[in-house]
Order: sequence, then C-alpha cells, then structure tokens
Amino acid sequence: MNLSNTERVVLSACETGLGEIEGNEGVYGLQRAFKIAGAKYLIMSLWKVSDQSSRELMTDFYHQWLSAGLTTPEAFRKAQGGI
Repeated sequence: MNLSNTERVVLSACETGLGEIEGNEGVYGLQRAFKIAGAKYLIMSLWKVSDQSSRELMTDFYHQWLSAGLTTPEAFRKAQGGI
C-alpha cells in the first residue's frame, strides 16, 4: 500500500501502537507498517484508554488541527495539555 501522500493516520483504539519483537528485525506492528507505507504522522495508543478520555483527546486534537490551524504535532501536544 502506498501512503506517501498521507499526512496522518489516527487509530484511537486501545493498544493500537503495540507490536511484537521479532529477533533482530525490531518491532512488527501497525506502526511499522504505516511508516513503511509512507504515512508521515501516526497517532496510536500503547495503553488501555477509556472511551471517554480517548473521545476528549481526539475531539480536542481535531479542533486544534482544523479550527486553530495548528500542525499535527502542535495540535496533538496542545490537546494533551503540553503547550
């Protein structure tokens, strides 16, 4: 799959960023597959997250990105409360 024109991939379900370590090859999982396919930014979870918390974070992220015009990293940091 060619995702070289894909700015961001968002998978807001629990533990979507996890993978399995395979010998000297590193971690195999969705994160690696999306990066190899060419996606620029990935937003995934490594932990179990409540639906409420995930909804609030994603709503704020999209508000910051779409309404405030921030870049993907800026919008995500602001949604997390890091700016």
